[in-house]
Amino acid sequence: MPIIKSAKKAARQAEKRTEHNVEIKKAIKVALKEFKKNPTAENLAKAQSEYDKAVKKDLIKKNTASRRKAKLYAIAKAEKVKLAKKTEKKATAPKATKKAAAKTTTKKAATKTTQSKAKKAA
Repeated sequence: MPIIKSAKKAARQAEKRTEHNVEIKKAIKVALKEFKKNPTAENLAKAQSEYDKAVKKDLIKKNTASRRKAKLYAIAKAEKVKLAKKTEKKATAPKATKKAAAKTTTKKAATKTTQSKAKKAA
């Protein structure tokens, strides 16, 4: 047992963290078992979500979660589970820099003056 006050606090914190980490790992295992027992798109999403939560809490590494999620996806594909399609984001043009914006405005202004001169001449 620790004697120093800060060491006692560190021991209490470690105990709480361990308990929390065990809960997260259990949630992953439960979701994984549920998916393997009944592979559906909903169970797949739940299992992948649990892996993402674990990564967010730094419980497992990002690549580990990615590898495991890919394996889940492969199981779903083998079981011919209908997956929800991702919605495509609209492609937006990259934000123009100040110099590029200035060039386009000057080109537009020059085009307008050229057009107005051509109308006067006609």
